[in-house]
Amino acid sequence: MQNMTKQDYKKYIDKKTPNSTLGKDIFFAFLFGGAICIIGQLIADGLRMTALDAETVSSTTSIIMVFLGAFLTGIGVYDRIAKVAGAGTIVPITGFANSVVSPAMEFKSEGLVLGLAAKMFVIAGPVLVYGILSSVLVGIIYFIMSLF
Repeated sequence: MQNMTKQDYKKYIDKKTPNSTLGKDIFFAFLFGGAICIIGQLIADGLRMTALDAETVSSTTSIIMVFLGAFLTGIGVYDRIAKVAGAGTIVPITGFANSVVSPAMEFKSEGLVLGLAAKMFVIAGPVLVYGILSSVLVGIIYFIMSLF
């Protein structure tokens, strides 16, 4: 492999890379992503039948969906679903839970602090930082605009 030309390397990569069928990938992403959203909607509708107000229903639904994503990742089910569903499992809030739990599980053998806790936000950390930063900036802009 050391003496490969660019053409030889490209042939090698093309041979090793599996063919992707875009239509099938889109269909399964839509199907599984939609199914996750339907589950979330069913949970929200079930909670609405209780005496909870709308804000509590939406917060509780989000908490339940994050828990389900983390739990299914922990027992290895979410990753098996993701192999078929592709991006359909990334977009919903359960994908966020998966991105937090997966790295933590991978490094749990290194201990609770240096493994589990340190790696928990490897993927989700930048999303949280930029999300919080952008919301603060938008809040400041909104405040300044409201003064005029």
